[in-house]
Amino acid sequence: MLTSLKNPAVLRRDILASLVVFLVALPLCVGVAVASGVPAELGLITGIVGGLVVGALPGSSLQVSGPAAGLTVLVYEAVQEFGLPALGAIVLISGLLQLLLGALKFGRWFRAISVAVVQGMLAGIGLVLVLGQVYAMADTDQPSGGLGKLAGLPGLADSLLSGGTALTAFLIGAGTVAVLVLWPRLPARARVVPGPLVAVALATAAAALFDLPVAKVEVQGLLEAVQPPGLGDFGSITTVAAIGTVLAFTLIASAESLFSAAAVDRMHDGPRTDYDKELMAQGVGNTVCGALGALPMTAVIVRSSANVQAGARTSLSRFLHGLWLLLFAALLPAAIGVIPLAALAGVLVHAGCKLVPVKDLVPLWREHRGEAVVLLVTAVAILVTNLFEGVVLGLLLAVCKTAWETSHLHVEVRELTGGRLVASITGNATFLRLPRILEELESLPQDRPIELDLSGLRHLDHACRIALENWALRHNTAGTEPVRMLPFEGVPAQAASSVSST
Repeated sequence: MLTSLKNPAVLRRDILASLVVFLVALPLCVGVAVASGVPAELGLITGIVGGLVVGALPGSSLQVSGPAAGLTVLVYEAVQEFGLPALGAIVLISGLLQLLLGALKFGRWFRAISVAVVQGMLAGIGLVLVLGQVYAMADTDQPSGGLGKLAGLPGLADSLLSGGTALTAFLIGAGTVAVLVLWPRLPARARVVPGPLVAVALATAAAALFDLPVAKVEVQGLLEAVQPPGLGDFGSITTVAAIGTVLAFTLIASAESLFSAAAVDRMHDGPRTDYDKELMAQGVGNTVCGALGALPMTAVIVRSSANVQAGARTSLSRFLHGLWLLLFAALLPAAIGVIPLAALAGVLVHAGCKLVPVKDLVPLWREHRGEAVVLLVTAVAILVTNLFEGVVLGLLLAVCKTAWETSHLHVEVRELTGGRLVASITGNATFLRLPRILEELESLPQDRPIELDLSGLRHLDHACRIALENWALRHNTAGTEPVRMLPFEGVPAQAASSVSST
């Protein structure tokens, strides 16, 4: 950061980039907060901390942190279940866990999480986010749970068809989505101002010009919104459900931040991310956000890519974007109060749709069907249950898929001179493939000499070893030479010899 202050050209590019990121972050900070069921100012506080605190720490030089649409669903559920005062305690503990994981060098291991699980997680979040914000676009309370939101869609459609304020608000939100969809197709000169800011500004202007009866963002002031958690709030999150929420915050925020860092590194030629330091920086940010009672933060790919594309060269740009957010929240808080809630809901509906990788599903299904299944199951599980259970199910499914794929083996039977049969097993013999191995071996004749060759195996687990030894002991009938085993290197010599000499 200090280097950029000495270079006028770099300083100018970083300042311009910070303004672009500020304009992108402003409507998203407010929108994520409102969708999470908390005061709008708490989203701005998280954005400010993401800039001024995390932006000054080592890790990723160009990645920008703040409240993320990806955590909206989880935050909303946490606020509904445990209350707003407990949110700060949950976020603070999650931040401390991130600090611990970073100190223990766990940052790099988050990169080992299956990409299909992460994509499925984001897709599930996107689906729940879209379903929830469709109700917010109509100024209507959203049902709880993904299935409840789906079941309530016919009733929402009826209220829209009947006209009234619901239809007016929905048209404001739909217009916001339309602007966001069309904005990237305009000439580059017109796209100097970020699309979310333009969409929200146009919706706000339309609502004010025509005096439309739509709900607006409620403003209570930056300092008034700060509610540090008390000791009682920490005591209220000792249940299994609360601990699960803390773990979900920690794991999902960490994974999303580090995956975002990997994506940002591919966008520029500057210094690479130190994943352990970045994880600790995120931990510091979430600890501060929790102490202020604000929303949790992650690195946000939308703001980070805007930062890179705007020409940022150092971490000064992300630091300054936090300063601009602070000045706006302190000097112009009333400007937030004129924004229609439907417009912010439209921004999040658009963001939620972008989380669902519709274009990638067909190619993924053709080339890596197992990965596509993991993605779809994770997304549907999040929609049907909740975020934490859906991600856990996705991780378990990914582990099972990997175990199945790595346990490939081949059984070959050949006949030698004199009628002796040789059954050779090659590959990885695990309990997952045991039914197939035994099925093929048990089909061999019981009245001929058989030799079981395990020397070509790369891996033989305990269950398979015991099952093969038992098969060798019992397969051949009385009067026939017992089955001989050529041992796998990992099988103790005494075990192999005892079978072959029986």
